[in-house]
Amino acid sequence: MTVKSRLLELLEQHKGETLSGEDIGRELSCTRAAVWKAVNSLRQEGYPIEAGPNKGYMLARESNLISAEGIRLFLEDPQVEIKIFDAISSTNLEARQLAVSGMAGHGSFVVAMEQTAGRGRRGREFYSPKGNGIYLSVILEPKGTLEGSLLITTAAATAVYKAVKEVCGVKLGIKWVNDLYKDNRKVCGILTEAVTDFESGNIEFAIVGIGLNLYVEQEQFPKELQEIAGGIYEDEQSSRTADRNRLAAQIVNYLLEETRELKLSEEYVEHNIVPGNEITITDNKSSRSARALAICPDGKLLVQETDGTQSKLAFGEISIKIPPIK
Repeated sequence: MTVKSRLLELLEQHKGETLSGEDIGRELSCTRAAVWKAVNSLRQEGYPIEAGPNKGYMLARESNLISAEGIRLFLEDPQVEIKIFDAISSTNLEARQLAVSGMAGHGSFVVAMEQTAGRGRRGREFYSPKGNGIYLSVILEPKGTLEGSLLITTAAATAVYKAVKEVCGVKLGIKWVNDLYKDNRKVCGILTEAVTDFESGNIEFAIVGIGLNLYVEQEQFPKELQEIAGGIYEDEQSSRTADRNRLAAQIVNYLLEETRELKLSEEYVEHNIVPGNEITITDNKSSRSARALAICPDGKLLVQETDGTQSKLAFGEISIKIPPIK
């Protein structure tokens, strides 16, 4: 670990507190000149580090830049591999490459400030503007077959719900199967991609991609998303109060907790906004109306068709649109 990385970790631990250059040098076993050089480098990266004669250095309490050092402070397993990118094409693609190469294992994850080619379900693009959200992909090595990938997705939605409620104080609605909503607008999308053993059908590893919008001006969204997408905060100033390092860490913590045993969580069912609604099911180019009845223990959606018969819908077969929640 470099002096700069160790310094950032120390400043994050004592955010809002002034540490003398002498104390920092002693803690990091380096000279005050090395400390000064590391401080300047961090400032160039945008970290608001205050300093004054005979006062030392302090990372401003309102500092909210995402860093591996800041995230590790809140992780239950701080030893996992963390990759941070200012911009990247897709965090899912990067995480997949790390998993395939063996460079990162269970619980490791990739975080980006911006995705230039973020992906959603069925090949759709996930709009990921710089600085407006948290875009991360987690590597999992769950025990189970490909059918269990649906429960991985429900676990991820539950993890995001819990983390946002805890860190931001905001309660979201979960939309079967992989989205979260606030005030009738989509604020989070989840994409689960699994690699399986051809002979056994068991999952070798899964990549769970999560895109969470904190605040995005409606005019920033592509025209086709302006009436659909939103953020969990009402304005940019409010979004700055969110501790992004803690939020990212808690999403990962809860995801690992929820996937220790693949099962449908009570929170996923309790906070789901789909059951009880008339819905439109879109499959390829055709669509039909139905009524959502309940979410089954395997994560599938039980619906009543217009002819009165019941059927189960599985992840990957359909997309669902529900009327605005009043």
